[in-house]
Amino acid sequence: MSDDYGLVDTEMEDADEWEEIDVPDSEADRIAKSHDRDFEEFAIRLKDTEQFKVEAAVFDDATLAALYKLVQDGYIDAFGGPISTGKEANVYLADGPDGEVAVKVYLINTSNFRQMRDYLEGDPRFEGIGNRKRQVVMAWVKKEFANLKRAKKAGVRVPEPIATERNVLVMEYLGQGEDRARRLGEVHIENPETAFNVVREYMRRLYDAGLVHGDLSEYNIIVHEGELTVIDLGQAVTVHHPNYRDFLTRDCRNIANFFARQGIDTDTDSLLAHVTGQED
Repeated sequence: MSDDYGLVDTEMEDADEWEEIDVPDSEADRIAKSHDRDFEEFAIRLKDTEQFKVEAAVFDDATLAALYKLVQDGYIDAFGGPISTGKEANVYLADGPDGEVAVKVYLINTSNFRQMRDYLEGDPRFEGIGNRKRQVVMAWVKKEFANLKRAKKAGVRVPEPIATERNVLVMEYLGQGEDRARRLGEVHIENPETAFNVVREYMRRLYDAGLVHGDLSEYNIIVHEGELTVIDLGQAVTVHHPNYRDFLTRDCRNIANFFARQGIDTDTDSLLAHVTGQED
């Protein structure tokens, strides 16, 4: 791993100012109900492609319509194979107008609805979100998109958010072809002190912008072209969340333990004090 992981520029946002986010019926829902001929042909073609034969079987019509809408809007030119698959979401490589993009498809039927709900409650952006599973998953996608934008503005290197439609998120792909960027826990770190300083600075910037990652570890930080990039901000909460302090402490414990194993003199309390600006 190269030791060239400099910090990106910062543009701070008031941690107490939040954009409102709602989840009305999407254009994808309308398309799915309309039985538009072009959409029907698109869905058949997508289901017949080799990379979608298995996964498409679990996509409902509205998910296929969301993919169709993103193609129609010019965010996706062609689909590639899966980058990762899981219970909550599948991520696919795709071609966009400016190069490769990652397409994250949340699976409404298998997502952990109750766990998602726990992370949304207490977030000022999602007051009034209903209890229906579809609404919660759609709010989660909007939340990840908003978190990525806010983190980027705060000077944290994250995948560039590009577009959302219903339960689908399009963002910058970090990798080359099907060779995805490696996670911090998967590489040899030549200069752990520099890497640690970058990660803790990103944690501080997130906190100053009113966000806590909530699941940060060496497996949610990747190394791409000499930069450390924070990923998977879907569960990130605001500092208004009733459990934000527990999430932040857990993040600090994970990061401190990882870098302590790399020989860095750190621990949970000192990292937490740095992130929250409470150092002596």
